[in-house]
Amino acid sequence: MTKKANSENQQVEIDKLIHEPARLKIIAQLYVVESADFLFLMRQTGLSQGNVSGHLSKLEDAAYVEIEKGYIGKRPQTIISLTKKGRESFKKYIKNMRELFDDLDE
Repeated sequence: MTKKANSENQQVEIDKLIHEPARLKIIAQLYVVESADFLFLMRQTGLSQGNVSGHLSKLEDAAYVEIEKGYIGKRPQTIISLTKKGRESFKKYIKNMRELFDDLDE
């Protein structure tokens, strides 16, 4: 076995919180925008209201996202954004996944 990760006795660390497909969709959407409305995330990810809400709770518990609730007129609005920790964790996740796949080419 000549793979870089194996030869160095290292394994690429994958953030399992981000790696879950629904959360990966949510974080990827938030990564490219400053913030997003809850309904926008629902539409962009194709997830149900309950799924988005549940996954956002887990991401919020890990301090990966910040959730602000407010109103526009009388209508409730929920705005979600990646925290600095969330943005850095996603960058690291991308880097680690690239390394994992790059090692397959060797």
